[in-house]
Order: sequence, then C-alpha cells, then structure tokens
Amino acid sequence: MNAKPFAPACERNRDPILAVLRTQFADRRNVLEVGSGTGQHAVHFAAAMPWLTWQCADLAPQLPGIRQWLDEAGLPNTPPPLALDVCGPWPTGPYDAVFSANILHIVGWPGVEAFFAGVGRALGDAGMLVVYGPFNAGGTYTSESNRDFDAWLKARDPRSGIRDVEAVQTLAAQTGLHAVDDVAMPANNRCLIWRRN
Repeated sequence: MNAKPFAPACERNRDPILAVLRTQFADRRNVLEVGSGTGQHAVHFAAAMPWLTWQCADLAPQLPGIRQWLDEAGLPNTPPPLALDVCGPWPTGPYDAVFSANILHIVGWPGVEAFFAGVGRALGDAGMLVVYGPFNAGGTYTSESNRDFDAWLKARDPRSGIRDVEAVQTLAAQTGLHAVDDVAMPANNRCLIWRRN
C-alpha cells in the first residue's frame, strides 16, 4: 500500500481552524467538507467534534488517500468519502454545515461560482458555511507573502489566484448566505463564515 498522503500545512493550520469550528459548529450535526485533500483535517476535526458526522468529498483521484486516513483513524463519524467536482453534481444533503479549506484560490473563477451554487443547493435551512484560506481585501494583497503566493499560483495555473473577499461575499449573498464573521488566522489566512437567511 502507498504511504498516506501528507500535507505539512494541514498540521500547521488544523488547530487554529478547529478553534473556530468548535464554536461555529457547536450546534451542527451533519458537515460536508468540500475539497478534503489528504483527509488530515477530516480525522482531526471529526475526532475533536464527535457530535458531527463529517462527510469528506473531493475529486475522485484524491479518494484513496482520504480513505487511508479515515480507515486508520477508524472513527464512527466519518462515512466513506464522496467524489465531488465543484463544477459537477453535488450530494443532495441537506447538510447543516459546509466546510472548505484552501479551495477557492485553486479553482478557476467559474469553479468559485460553482462552489457557491453547490453550497446553496447542499445546505439546509439555517445552514452554515465556513471557508478557510487567503483572501485579498479591496483588490489589494494583505501581505507580501500572499502577493508571492498569488504569483506562484498564477504561474502554475493562470485561472487560479487569491480571491477578493468582496467578490466572494457577493457570491455568498446571491446564494442566500449572509456574513456572520471574518476571523483572522495565522499566516495571513482567514476564516469566512456565513449562515443561510
């Protein structure tokens, strides 16, 4: 069997994100994670918040690695991961929360639009969305490290890049979500939090 996939960034950011989710998801029960990556976040969050069913979802090639993390952890609240392309069909849910980390700057802008449309369909009444990652403000970078990261992203894929928080907030509002909080995180990242009206 191949070694489990491992992302050092997940180890660095998991506890600051968990501190936000413990509060925001205290009354949630059924969470869809869009873009579960390696699966590291899922096992950490599901172990720390056993009242949640944590449903992983990602592109099909990612699923074997996610399954390795889930199988090793053996948690009762992590069902098998789902194949999900943000621009394709979404699970119907309804979920009372959606979480996503470091996705919006990877996909092209049509993918960002598809993400919010999909969240709008997957979330139930009073559903909550939490998105973690870097964001620009007022069309400008919030740090030199984010400027450098954005240049690296665009060199790798011109369609990707750090998104303006105002543009993302507009998409969320069009989906019937209103902003609840914007939490500053380490390494010039943020957690943006919305709730369905």
